[in-house]
Amino acid sequence: MLTVGTTRDVGAEGWNTGDMTQPHVAPGTVVVFTDVMCGWSTLAFHRFYEARAAAGLDDQLTLDPQLFLLEDVNQMALNTKIIEGEKPVIGALAEELDFKPWQRDPSEYPVTSLPANEAVHAAKEQSARAAEQLDMALRMAFWRDSRCISMRHEILDIAAGCDRVDVEQLRDALDTGRARGSMMSTYRACRDSVQGSPHFFLPDGSSMHNPGIKMHQVGSPGAGFLVVDSDSPDVYADLVRRAVQE
Repeated sequence: MLTVGTTRDVGAEGWNTGDMTQPHVAPGTVVVFTDVMCGWSTLAFHRFYEARAAAGLDDQLTLDPQLFLLEDVNQMALNTKIIEGEKPVIGALAEELDFKPWQRDPSEYPVTSLPANEAVHAAKEQSARAAEQLDMALRMAFWRDSRCISMRHEILDIAAGCDRVDVEQLRDALDTGRARGSMMSTYRACRDSVQGSPHFFLPDGSSMHNPGIKMHQVGSPGAGFLVVDSDSPDVYADLVRRAVQE
């Protein structure tokens, strides 16, 4: 689900430039504003990890997901009308992700992603890799496996399948709510600098929204459909290279 906000100047290669408020990005890190129930960012993360591995940068480059809460931006519950219509469009771009239409009863559909996003941020206190692993596991649990990731017990069960995540520590973090305050603070501070989910921010100050994808909407969201005009996955090879440049 893409939500377009403030736009900054865009360079010749599609990289955003300008002096608007944006997050500080440490060397060796790529910050991405995202929502775990965004299919476009799920595709983007998959491609980022593939490009990072292909470049031999797994030990040098970390992805840091930050919240861009689509239900808050759009002021609406997450719903089948919009999200399910995106699945075949996104899924066709990476068939290996095996996205599936919602397989369970409609009443079990997750209407909020906030608890799942909070779990990812809570996992950061364990390690950046724990957060990366849990983030993708939650995404696939929804987009492929039709699991209601709004539910605490589902989140913890999914986390139990992540070997980098200490489930008891995660459980305590969720029950005490210690990750939510900083997560929401960063979201509120940076929201106006984010064009949509996903928006990548690099250490050199550049950024890119939904890398490699150009598309347009026919009709209204939920009633019409998306058309992908061009898709350039190779942009991620350049992205990971830029991210580690001194």
